[in-house]
Amino acid sequence: MKFLLGLVCLMGVTLLAWGAQSAQEDSVPAFHNTAPAKEETLSAVLTKKQLSDAGFTVPAQVDSYKAAATVPGLLYQLPCYCHCDRSHGHTSLHSCFESLHGAKCGTCMAEALYAYKKSKSGWNAKMIRDAIIRGDYKRVDLQHPDPVE
Repeated sequence: MKFLLGLVCLMGVTLLAWGAQSAQEDSVPAFHNTAPAKEETLSAVLTKKQLSDAGFTVPAQVDSYKAAATVPGLLYQLPCYCHCDRSHGHTSLHSCFESLHGAKCGTCMAEALYAYKKSKSGWNAKMIRDAIIRGDYKRVDLQHPDPVE
């Protein structure tokens, strides 16, 4: 009887832990609800030269940083689904491009390129954020990214 009770308790604890982990994975990563008061207050996005000097020259890498530099206030309002808010303390998708993190992460690059493209189509930050939360950025082809103008 004690064995059965212990097994039931263990299963209950396992289910609670699994539920908490699932809820955490489903939670929306950090982002800002509004654009920064002044875009000058945002940390700079790494330049093409900085990327090249570090060995990052793949078109998706270069274009995602160019997109981030073009629409920094937008990326500031978007979450990053690589969950770098937990592992690196990032506060939004913009944070990924202040360092080499974005060049090493397919999620960051896809989200930045998706956001840039949708912004050029007239979408606002909330519309883009909602689409990213749905996972629409996963359709971005990083092997053949649309060029960033």
